[in-house]
Amino acid sequence: MTVIVKKLFSWLIKAAILGLAGWFIYHKFLTKNNDLQEFRLKIADLTNAQVIGTITAVSILMLLNWTLEAFKWQYVSRKLISISIWKALESVFCGLTWAIFTPNRVGEYGGRIMFLPNRKRIHGLFAMMVGSLGQNLVTNILGLTGTLWFIYTYKEKMHIGDLFFWCIAVLVVAFLFMLILFYFNIEWMVSLLSKIKFIKKYERFFNIMARYDTTELLNILWYSVARFMVFTLQYYLLIHLLLPQIGLFTVVMMVFTFLIIQSALPSLDIFDIGVRSFTATSLFAYVTNEQLAVVACVSIIWLINLIIPAVIGCFFVLKLKFFDRYA
Repeated sequence: MTVIVKKLFSWLIKAAILGLAGWFIYHKFLTKNNDLQEFRLKIADLTNAQVIGTITAVSILMLLNWTLEAFKWQYVSRKLISISIWKALESVFCGLTWAIFTPNRVGEYGGRIMFLPNRKRIHGLFAMMVGSLGQNLVTNILGLTGTLWFIYTYKEKMHIGDLFFWCIAVLVVAFLFMLILFYFNIEWMVSLLSKIKFIKKYERFFNIMARYDTTELLNILWYSVARFMVFTLQYYLLIHLLLPQIGLFTVVMMVFTFLIIQSALPSLDIFDIGVRSFTATSLFAYVTNEQLAVVACVSIIWLINLIIPAVIGCFFVLKLKFFDRYA
């Protein structure tokens, strides 16, 4: 392709991404979502200081959450290239814009690696997978811990016997052990992939996953734990605002359980508010009958953590170089 054609395609792709993101946000948020109106009714008895203070704190935590992810992305990508924290932050927000209209947020990978030089992008995909494995490990450990607590606490309501519960507990422990073993031995997966004939030729790309040593994998886990704690705190602040009668420990365990279920469900960020709300209300029905408050909390987190960052990311999409062959 000529330089002019490449630039034209690049701008068309950028326009398509911005158009899709804008249309989805408008379609979902301005035409069908009634959660904000319902939320206003719920907070009628709260003072402005309480509401503004909580929403501000949750918004600041959103920025902290994605800044931590940017630091983690900068850390895992250093095997390929040294990038500034600002560039890492730009790529994270750009990835969020792509993620909102792609199933299970797979677009986040594409949006983020496009900020890498062309020759490093496929390698960057596998480096990003290492960071995702660390986040998934933390989500599974804490989420399944919360799930075990939930099942044990409400096993009578769920008609689950002691024997069945302990069978579940043993399976969960075994599963987590295997996950941890796999995470700290990623080279096993690399070794297996390199033995498959039609995949072996791509070994130069996925081999990067075997380059992370135990210390580096532990550091990735610490970033992941910090992120998990941040968005757990976000949920706690909102739930405590609207449902102050629920204790801290109960809220934390319920949120852990909710997050593991949410991570396992197929979703499209811009449309999954209904799935999130249904999951959260089904879980919190065991501790409260104020379902509207639960829906409001989930909706606000969805708006602040995903939609607002996706809008911010739209500004960084314009910086992408889709055909930058010599970068």
